Amino acid sequence: MYREANEEKSYREANEEKSYREANEEKSYREANEEKSNREANQDSSHSGAIGETALEYRPGPASAAADTDAITDTKPAQRRPSFRLKLNRRALIGAAVVAALIGGAAAGLHWWISGRYIVSTDDAYVRAHNTTLASKISGYVSSIPIEDNTPVRAGDVIATIDDGDYRLAADAAREKVATQEATVDRIGRQVIAQAANVDQTKAQLLSAQADAKKTQLEFERQQTLSAQKFASQQQFEQAEASRDQAAASVASAQAVIAAAAANLDVLKAQQKEAARTLDELQTALAKAERDLSFAVIRAPVDGVFSNRAVQTGDYVQTGQRVASLVPLRDVYIEANFKETQLERLVPGQPVTISIDALPEHAIKGTVASLAPASGAVFSLLPPDNATGNFTKIVQRLPVRIDVPESVTAQRLLRPGMSVVVSVDTKSSRLSEAGLISAAEAAPAGR
Repeated sequence: MYREANEEKSYREANEEKSYREANEEKSYREANEEKSNREANQDSSHSGAIGETALEYRPGPASAAADTDAITDTKPAQRRPSFRLKLNRRALIGAAVVAALIGGAAAGLHWWISGRYIVSTDDAYVRAHNTTLASKISGYVSSIPIEDNTPVRAGDVIATIDDGDYRLAADAAREKVATQEATVDRIGRQVIAQAANVDQTKAQLLSAQADAKKTQLEFERQQTLSAQKFASQQQFEQAEASRDQAAASVASAQAVIAAAAANLDVLKAQQKEAARTLDELQTALAKAERDLSFAVIRAPVDGVFSNRAVQTGDYVQTGQRVASLVPLRDVYIEANFKETQLERLVPGQPVTISIDALPEHAIKGTVASLAPASGAVFSLLPPDNATGNFTKIVQRLPVRIDVPESVTAQRLLRPGMSVVVSVDTKSSRLSEAGLISAAEAAPAGR
């Protein structure tokens, strides 16, 4: 329809130009005739003057009148020839315009039949990217922001620094506590070794006491036998008995010392374990302090373009406050919101022609990557509930992701938010491979 309107407009303009040209030609023709008539009139007047001087009077006869009449009547066909020529030119132009319109319509119809009817397009499409929001993980004053706005950065580059004085002191204090606790653990370990040696010493004393007790027991038994046979005095028997009892007491004392030494050893080992766990806690606190200190330097997590700065040098930032954004221009893609009535033949892998409003001279080819599992209304903050009240059916739209070749994204011409027009070629639709059948095929099976 738009092409036919242009052709009709061009046809009207051609007719107007032609009419204007014909009017100019007719005007020129009239002016030429008037000039010729004036010249002839001047010649007649000069001729009449000459005759008057000779005192002769000229009177046209019948033959002269007839000749003049024929001359007058001969000029009429000459005046009619331009209008006849204009009519012929107008008819030729009309015929040519009709033929051109028919050819254009046939070409448009052939193009639609071959490929146009398979094209599904929408202008509700935009360039998207997974933008990264940089935030502060600690609170403090911003010391510097060495990156300028809209500057490309690489992963690991410094984006901003925060005053780290307090965090450095906290890390040093935690480091000193760890060193002190390590010394404590070492001291307790040495005490454990000493106590273990003490336990071994008491065990040796117990063996000595047991040997002495055995000796006194044998002496007691010998004196007891001699005393019963009256070969030994009662004093010797009593002395042997006392020695036996004293040795037995020494054995019991040695055993008690061993138990006490072993218990002290267990206490030292428990203290050693407690000190080791305290050391682990202090090392964890040191790691946290060093980690907080490292957060004083904000680095880029991915490659992108630094933009949307939210703080300036000297500002005080809180934990979690946004600092800036990173836009990965090499990972952009297209998000097209197709109507649900357009999704019948859309499948991943189909070719897509992308037209960007900001770059009309660039033709980009993409590929359908995936279709969203639900419409945009389902993921909205307040999803619609059509179970109550009056109902008005509205065609829903589902996002379709379209991948862009790396050779295009590497040029960094596509910026998130740009408006685009996408056209998907569904001629190579693979719905049958996906296990889908048309309604015409499903009707006989239902019967």
